[in-house]
Order: sequence, then structure tokens, then C-alpha cells
Amino acid sequence: MPSVADERSPKPEAPDRIPPGQRFVQGWPVSHYGPVPRFRPERWNLRVFGATASGDTHEWAFDDLADLPRTTVVADLHCASGPTSTGHEWYGIPATTVLELVPPAPGVTHVMAWAEYGYSANLRLADFTSPHTLMATHHNGEPLTAEHGFPLRLVVPHLFGYKGPKWLRGIEYMTADRRGFWEERGYHNLADPWKTQRYSYQEEPGAGPQQSGQ
Repeated sequence: MPSVADERSPKPEAPDRIPPGQRFVQGWPVSHYGPVPRFRPERWNLRVFGATASGDTHEWAFDDLADLPRTTVVADLHCASGPTSTGHEWYGIPATTVLELVPPAPGVTHVMAWAEYGYSANLRLADFTSPHTLMATHHNGEPLTAEHGFPLRLVVPHLFGYKGPKWLRGIEYMTADRRGFWEERGYHNLADPWKTQRYSYQEEPGAGPQQSGQ
């Protein structure tokens, strides 16, 4: 289990470098679309489905999560609207564990991360399998709060925050790219903060899903 954060720890200092166009903020502002869902442990599960190697869907109940391996990642958090906060200590299940336990079929190139209320975020498989990508259960030594994504939040530190849904409920394996919730609403399909990939109008050819008829 992670250690409890020391209340006497100094506040994070502004980093020497932050992505272009970002501004350093202290703390951890709450930001999400829609209401905070009510957690019902007896109804909760995490599904892995789509183009799995076996063709089957795999599910973990809430209590099953305790048996999965854990890791700690310290990383910054970048919001596409401009704020960057630093030094977040995330503790949770490595995303690579999902692929080890439920292998994808040959030809899988992307995943769709699904959350409560049908929220979704598409990721290249290489982004999902990054050693820093994890399904977080804790932040700075404490369980996630409901506002910050309890019981499970996808964290993809090298991309903008909208690629890491709170209240994660499913991982869909895909053999072709498909835009998620914010990507369908004008946000960049790849979301690299260091390349200022905020909006879809900035996309270069090949950065987004191929349109029908092309």
C-alpha cells in the first residue's frame, strides 16, 4: 500500500519547463463533464472487450482489483485548457497488466477507454502501454475522492488530461482508430502537450481516424 502523504511536505514549485502555452498551478483543480456518479460496489465492474485474442469479454468485479499488481508513478498533469500541476503521485494498476491478462488480437492498434455515462477517450496502443500509464486507485497516498475519479481513473501522464477518464469502466480493443468524447467535439486526436496538440484543426494528415470514403 502507498504511504500516507506527509502533511508537512513543501508545496510543489513551478517546474523549469512546462509544455508550451501551459501555466503552472498549485493544487489539483477538479474538472470534469457531467455529474459525479454514485459508486455502487455490488454493481461495479471493469470490462475488457472488443478485439480480444480469445474473442471473449473479461470482467473484474470491484473486489477483484485487490489481486492485481500495483505500481507508483510520479508525474505532472496537463489540462488542455491551460493549467499544469506537478508532482502527482499516482498508485494503481499498470495498464500493461490488462494486456497481459487479456491479450489483444493481432492487428489491434488502438484502445477506447470507457467511463461512466458513456464518456470515452481513444488512445494509440503505444500510449496505453506506456510504462507510465496506469489505472489509478490512489493519489498522494490517499484513495481517490469521488470528484477525482474513485474507484478507478486512467492516468496517461504524457498526454493531455482528457485522454485519462475518471470513473473508468472499460477498455475496448480496436483494430482501427475511432474518436472519443472530446475528440468528437473538436479536441486533438493525439493530445501531446509538448506538441501543443489541443484542437482537431491542428491535426496533420494521419493524426486522426480515416474518414469514410477516403
